[in-house]
Amino acid sequence: AHRYPPKPRLLKKRDGSRQLHVVLLLAMLVTSLLGTILIAMCLVGVTGNVYTLVVMNISMRVTGSMYVYIVNLALADLLYLSTIPFVVCTYFVKDWYFGDIGCRVLFSLDLLTMQASIFILTVMSTERYFAVVKPLDTFGRSRKYRKTVTCVVWLLSFLLALPTMIMIDLRTSHQNGEVKRMCHPTWQMEAYKVYLTVLFNTCILAPGFVIGYLYVRLARTYWISQTRVLTTQDVNRCPKQKVLYMILSIVLVYCACFIPFWLWQLLYIYYYRRGNLSPKTVFYVNFVVTCLAYSNSCINPFLYTLLTKNYKEAGNGVSRGSDHGQTVPYVRHKEITP
Repeated sequence: AHRYPPKPRLLKKRDGSRQLHVVLLLAMLVTSLLGTILIAMCLVGVTGNVYTLVVMNISMRVTGSMYVYIVNLALADLLYLSTIPFVVCTYFVKDWYFGDIGCRVLFSLDLLTMQASIFILTVMSTERYFAVVKPLDTFGRSRKYRKTVTCVVWLLSFLLALPTMIMIDLRTSHQNGEVKRMCHPTWQMEAYKVYLTVLFNTCILAPGFVIGYLYVRLARTYWISQTRVLTTQDVNRCPKQKVLYMILSIVLVYCACFIPFWLWQLLYIYYYRRGNLSPKTVFYVNFVVTCLAYSNSCINPFLYTLLTKNYKEAGNGVSRGSDHGQTVPYVRHKEITP
């Protein structure tokens, strides 16, 4: 019997359904991959920061002057990582199940922890600078003083994140007969541009300028001390120098992870509205810079552990020098004008 080819209309319907099935399958695979990456980062970061807290409480709780700062950095990382499960859930279900309060808390928590981290690093760098240049002025500072400083840091960070908590709400829409909820900012665009620009300055530019200035001064102080006073090779490997290098490493990692995030935020609000990028490009770039920002909290525990180790070595070195009646080299810096 002669077989007639199927009607073109039926072919189009079948091809269309197949294409839709392929698109949905690819979207599910991409979502699963992205979710797996974020969950893995969350597990690594949480494990590392909890380990840091345990080590700090065991080894430096009594004598470590930077104990308060490192503990607060680890807590800020844990708070930041705690938002990942909510992000992953939203990726999968394309809906927001955590209510209006969840919008306000989780979105402001990102900014709160970013600000707190860089402010604490700035305080640490400032304290290390004065510990080298004016060691006698910083020697008597108590843990209560450092707790007060960190409380002020968290309060200032909260005030900077507060507008995000206020200017956001939960909006409901209907898509294909289903109710979808999403967090939506309520800012006027010009006000939002100003706000993000201020946050970029407080998160990146201003702390970066202060820390950079301090380390340039420290480099000059070290160069003077080594050329005029100290000539042995041991000075180049001094544990206190290692402490400063580790703090600088933490700062540089922070900048490397968060500068792309903030540049993308600014580029998005200033240029994307003109239609320069496709929605798919926006999605993938946003995911990459978000992962980069989260990776900071995964890398930090390793740096905190090295910092703790080097700081303990510095303390032991000072004790040994005192026991043998030797002058600790960096006390001589008091005589040098940086």
